[in-house]
Amino acid sequence: MSQTQSSPEVTGNMFLFERPELLNREQHGAMGLSQIDNPYEFCAKVRAIPLTITEIPSASKSFPIVFLSQEDPVPLAVVGIFDDVNLFVGEDGLWQQGAYVPGYLRRYPFALASETGGDRFAIVIDAGHKGVSASPEVKFFDDNGESSDATKQALEFCKQYETDRLRTMEIMKILLEKDLVSSQSAQYTPTSGGEPKPFAGYFGIDEQKLNTLDDEAFLDLRKRGVLPILYAQLMSLGNWRVIMQMRAERFNLTEDQLMAQAPIN
Repeated sequence: MSQTQSSPEVTGNMFLFERPELLNREQHGAMGLSQIDNPYEFCAKVRAIPLTITEIPSASKSFPIVFLSQEDPVPLAVVGIFDDVNLFVGEDGLWQQGAYVPGYLRRYPFALASETGGDRFAIVIDAGHKGVSASPEVKFFDDNGESSDATKQALEFCKQYETDRLRTMEIMKILLEKDLVSSQSAQYTPTSGGEPKPFAGYFGIDEQKLNTLDDEAFLDLRKRGVLPILYAQLMSLGNWRVIMQMRAERFNLTEDQLMAQAPIN
């Protein structure tokens, strides 16, 4: 006797996804997306957002870029400090004009899920996203039950993002091989003068180790196209001061109050 198969489920956690579901005609055939007034509210309470290496040069103009850890140096855009507040999302749920928007956010509420132990992928949506609607402006599937043009475009973006993510993992292995990631601290120099004060610990490129690599190792990094990424990460650290100033403005803090609430962990 045949048994009715249940719809496949997404296992594990997906960062920022409230209710991830595999997109399918049976469950989502009449559904789709509608525009909402506060499109970035879903990430308003995070301090960091994943980046791929292709994004680092552009993202370095807006955020400090750090790594998740020394053992797992996933690039992260720092968007908040001390508080669970994304300083680049206003109270209206809009992204700060002119600031880079990470690809992880631009693909939302879509993502790819890989088959366990296989090489096939399925598209995932966050069914908890406010823009997912049963009376949508843009449907996930057309009247013939095929993926709509909007869904196809989202799938292509997710595929490219996944390619970039895998390339990022390869580059991170190179950094580990050459021992170029180290624990560091961010410092803030008061505008009134005085000694710089540390306020946050993070992992980043060890500039001294980079500068003392032997010629063969340095040339290897250049041939692999890694050097521009490393220098962009180092340049991005000038944005720590920008982040501190944004926090002062958001919470109406004086410089003394800002530093008093900024102990290094």
